[in-house]
Amino acid sequence: MMHPPMIVTTPSAFLSALDERERQATTRAAPTTMAAALLVHPRGFRVSGQSVDNVYMTVGPVDSARAVDQHHALIGALERCGLPVLVFPGRPDLEDGVFPNNAFATRPGRLIVGSMCHPIRQGETRREDIRRFFRDVARRTIVDLSTRALVAELTGPLIIDHRRSIGYCGMSQRVDEAGCAAMHEAFELALTYRFDLKPDEYHTNVVMSVLAGRALVIHPGSFADPAVPEAIAKAYPDRVLTLSDEEKLGFAGNCIALTERDVLLSKTAFDTLRPASRAALEGWGFTLHPVDVSEFEKAGGSVRCMVCEVF
Repeated sequence: MMHPPMIVTTPSAFLSALDERERQATTRAAPTTMAAALLVHPRGFRVSGQSVDNVYMTVGPVDSARAVDQHHALIGALERCGLPVLVFPGRPDLEDGVFPNNAFATRPGRLIVGSMCHPIRQGETRREDIRRFFRDVARRTIVDLSTRALVAELTGPLIIDHRRSIGYCGMSQRVDEAGCAAMHEAFELALTYRFDLKPDEYHTNVVMSVLAGRALVIHPGSFADPAVPEAIAKAYPDRVLTLSDEEKLGFAGNCIALTERDVLLSKTAFDTLRPASRAALEGWGFTLHPVDVSEFEKAGGSVRCMVCEVF
């Protein structure tokens, strides 16, 4: 029997590999959504001067007290959806540390440590407290990509459909080919589709989200080749929410499924969603949970960036 290649780079190869997986019904018997969430307190948070490739950043000071209040509200939203929340302290020398999903990720039995593009963020991956917790308390194996000659900002560039064990890796300067291959291996994915984003996009998770393996949120105009989002959409027939430019800029693509039924998104995203977009998500059985994280959105990231999923 022929098996599809592990990493594919064209729409036709992806559809062929997807068809093979669907015919074999090779979905992963593993959780499709997180069991807990890891967050980092916003102590020291400010808008980084190094992330010049992030066009979603805005110029202006951060209200530190308001950021703390918003972070507390985010914790509350996660807890109300039944998720335990691990909160690690912020550090004043790690101004983007409040976005831990780029530096750390998990799968059952593993902590995966990313390899960051910008020097200001490389200190995040060296945090011994987070490593020690997962190694000594949670008894997980650490897969450390930060020591390798590659760039891999984990679930920033890589969107994972845990139900199908498929990764969608959008290429930018926040990930290179070696990084894509390393993440494919670290997450033990059955298939990864590697494609180019448009030059002004920095992370796939701003323009695309897979919700509990059963729905797709996507902004087609953010992909270099329009055939790419068309191919991805075929994996989620009748459950594709196509974002407008305004919805994308409002961080609607940075939503995340907390459970099979609960979707977290920012208040900015919720307010930007068209009525038809909200109705589509709700019609597919999702309850939307908006939370105000506008202070953090000044740095070009939203709720998905702030939540490291613990499987």
